[in-house]
Amino acid sequence: MSLITTTESLAEICQRLAQHPFVTVDTEFLRETTFWPKVCVIQLASDDEAVAVDTLAEGLDLTPFFDLMANPNVVKVFHAARQDLEIVWHLAKMIPAPLFDTQVAAMVCGFGDQVAYGELAQSICKVTLDKSSRFTDWSRRPLSDAQIEYALADVTHLRDIYRALVAKLQKTDRMSWLAGEMGTLCSPATYEQHPDRAWERFRNRARKPRDLAVLMEVAAWREREAQTKDVPRSRVLKDDILIEIALAAPRTAEALGNLRAFPRGMERSRAGAEIIVAIERALERDPKTLPKIDRERRTNGGGATVELLKVLLRQVAERHGVAAKMIATVDDLEAIAADDKADVPALSGWRFELFGAKAIELKRGRLALTVENNKVVTLEWQDAPAE
Repeated sequence: MSLITTTESLAEICQRLAQHPFVTVDTEFLRETTFWPKVCVIQLASDDEAVAVDTLAEGLDLTPFFDLMANPNVVKVFHAARQDLEIVWHLAKMIPAPLFDTQVAAMVCGFGDQVAYGELAQSICKVTLDKSSRFTDWSRRPLSDAQIEYALADVTHLRDIYRALVAKLQKTDRMSWLAGEMGTLCSPATYEQHPDRAWERFRNRARKPRDLAVLMEVAAWREREAQTKDVPRSRVLKDDILIEIALAAPRTAEALGNLRAFPRGMERSRAGAEIIVAIERALERDPKTLPKIDRERRTNGGGATVELLKVLLRQVAERHGVAAKMIATVDDLEAIAADDKADVPALSGWRFELFGAKAIELKRGRLALTVENNKVVTLEWQDAPAE
């Protein structure tokens, strides 16, 4: 089995791989005890060969790998690429391009939402992958033959999966549908960790401006602390404690320590003092400068409209063989229920042609849903009055 442990060997293999129209790529990494993912193995394959790169090998320089990832003449094929791309971005501040994500392509081709690599291998390649090494410690050395074989399987079958999906996309003229999703994956903004935006994960938990202000400041503090120490966010402060602080807004170490879930003794530490300072800073903010708190859209019958739109979405997805999530999200449906001209992906491009236009017609009473032979179908009202 081919295991690369030197920069010279890596450079040689990358030169050979660069002669092919595409390479398949995967990584094995650990993240349980760190903020940033720790890459342990990188797998690469062309039609001619497949190798595993021991990224922890002493003296190994990954520059040849990054050069290959930046080569504009070679398509880089990943499955569920986001975490792999985050690793490359963190190490080299670059994103592999051109890029093809087989999970996204599979959604466009009707394989379901976020289909797993093993499912595609079974469906397309007719093979069942051995997952016995999935949860092994990839940082331990030496790597076993079983680990290397498992790692290589993640890029060897990917070659046939890629070809099959490309063929189907071309046959159905859907290759352009991937553009928006690939654009998101290729954007540095997707991987940049901005402490000032850490609060957005909890935006629906704030009940009033004061809660939001405290949440923004304390979440930013936690994010900076986790990044600096390279530890998981939960090692600094768990999510439920973060929310409790935002809602209670304690202004003294004693009040902070009295919170039910707050770690005992932490209120007297440097971290406790910094949290109090962050809270004070939040309470001094002008409420007018804060983002607006999202209010529930489902008013005046909006909830029923959303439920109807969900049924329509499922019908459209099944009819056209596209994963529903690829067409529209629940947030999209709620926005459409509230506004015919909502700024959501479902109301533009191919999604509008497939679903968005029908969603508007349904809202306006020009489209009906019924059941025929146990399947939901749509009926257009040709004689509906124009607005």
